[in-house]
Amino acid sequence: MTVFAVEYVYDAESADVRAATRPSHREWTAGLAEEGVLLASGPYGDGAGALLIFKAADENALNDILKQDPFAAAGVISGTRTTEWAPVTGLLADHA
Repeated sequence: MTVFAVEYVYDAESADVRAATRPSHREWTAGLAEEGVLLASGPYGDGAGALLIFKAADENALNDILKQDPFAAAGVISGTRTTEWAPVTGLLADHA
């Protein structure tokens, strides 16, 4: 399995929709965390986006997972950046 860092950029006008969708988004992320697919996630302090760390077979499998995010369905994500990542130190190092 490969570890991926995914950065979300939220649409600047989406605060109300994000707030309404957040419970289902958090339920989705919690389920992925329980499965061991999502290693960590959370919003940036300025509220403009978030960082999610996933474990997936490849980028195609990751993209299939990301399409299921309620935030994606609600249209609040204006951009993503996906980077393969190899943690070598710390709590996530065992997942590489």
